[in-house]
Amino acid sequence: MKAKIAVVTVSGKAYYLLVNELKERGLDFLSLTPQESVPIDIEVVITTAAERHFIKHPRVLVYTNEAEPTKVVNEAVRMLQGKKNRETIVVGVDPGKTFGVAVLSDGNILETVTCSSIEEALNTIVNILAKLQAASHVVKVGNGAPYITAELLPLLDKILPKDVAIEIVSEAGTSRFARETLHKRGLRDALSAVRIAERRGQPYQRGKGRKTY
Repeated sequence: MKAKIAVVTVSGKAYYLLVNELKERGLDFLSLTPQESVPIDIEVVITTAAERHFIKHPRVLVYTNEAEPTKVVNEAVRMLQGKKNRETIVVGVDPGKTFGVAVLSDGNILETVTCSSIEEALNTIVNILAKLQAASHVVKVGNGAPYITAELLPLLDKILPKDVAIEIVSEAGTSRFARETLHKRGLRDALSAVRIAERRGQPYQRGKGRKTY
């Protein structure tokens, strides 16, 4: 059977864990470095957050060292099978001078994006929610930059469908796990957005623009 999954990383730890999981399931895969081109017949790419920006492919899953490899491989298999029955899509947002945005599907990281303005972040979030079907959608906004958060929340409330839940999440400690990337602001923001998406937040009451943080 020809490989449909590519593991693209130079991280020894990530490669070891992902490859072991794929082998245990009997799944064929292709090993690549971020500098190599992804063959056209590859349907899903698994890489790390630090290497995501090198990958030019429409279906990329991001693995972090803190995650269980089982989860990301489960999502890869689901994508290969073409299943649409996601339970939850969570969008984590790290507001600041630049905006980190992370997309999680049932706990699996689908995408990370860095936006340079509040307008770009809003458009990105709207487009993500429009293209990803799920039983429920949640947008979680970090509170580490209070003035920007205060500006972002009512704008999200105004433009998002009413069935999308909005939560405010404490950002305490969200950057500690990215110490090795502190010199890369965009990557740090994206990784912080992942942590925000993974945390339980405080509900923001829709329709009233009320600040509850």
